[in-house]
Amino acid sequence: MPVSLLTGAGISTASGIPDFRGPQGVWTKNPQAAATVTIDSYLADPEVRRAAWRARLDHPAWNARPNAAHLALADLERAGLLRALVTQNIDGLHQRAGSSPDKVVELHGTLHRAECVSCDLITPMSEVLARVTAGEDDPPCPRCGGVQKSNTIFFGQDLDAEVLDAAIDAARSCELFVAVGTSLTVHPAAGLCGVALDAGARLVIVNAEPTPYDPFADRVIREPIGEALPMFVKELTHATR
Repeated sequence: MPVSLLTGAGISTASGIPDFRGPQGVWTKNPQAAATVTIDSYLADPEVRRAAWRARLDHPAWNARPNAAHLALADLERAGLLRALVTQNIDGLHQRAGSSPDKVVELHGTLHRAECVSCDLITPMSEVLARVTAGEDDPPCPRCGGVQKSNTIFFGQDLDAEVLDAAIDAARSCELFVAVGTSLTVHPAAGLCGVALDAGARLVIVNAEPTPYDPFADRVIREPIGEALPMFVKELTHATR
């Protein structure tokens, strides 16, 4: 039974990475923080960029470890059941947990690389952050002098077409689609649930808060993700033996 998943910020909170829209979310507690990931504000205001680089320097992803939920999805792949793992997260924890990079579709990019908005140069984020630590508060592109940002999708930017196509294909070609730790309010990611349902897949949602797709799900799981997802993966693997 091929299984595809969509994971959101909620799967990484147990690893110490706060979500964005939850009660303790980054944007809930500090709405102005959204400007650092809004492309127009970022390009127009050097102070926004400086704040963004300070935030990247201290981002919890650098010290975060995969939790039981990430590890469970690596187990699902080893069991031969994983079609694809589509994630809205930029932290790289799925790969660190053992999920194959060719199975992971990073819808919103990755924090582990930087990009130039002018010449598209891709640089390891560690190299750019070393420059920030050395005193450059808004480090320009080393090749063309342009503005650099994380290699992630900001508000106001379109998703990469090839990445989105891969995500849609994952939703269309599974028998079970599982949405984990996502509010299912951000499109086009949330619409993958509808794509899967239209293709005849069953839908399972694992999330602490209600989502717009709950009424269409075969099963909605509200228990903590770090406990619920490993148990659910065990159910799936036992059922297919």
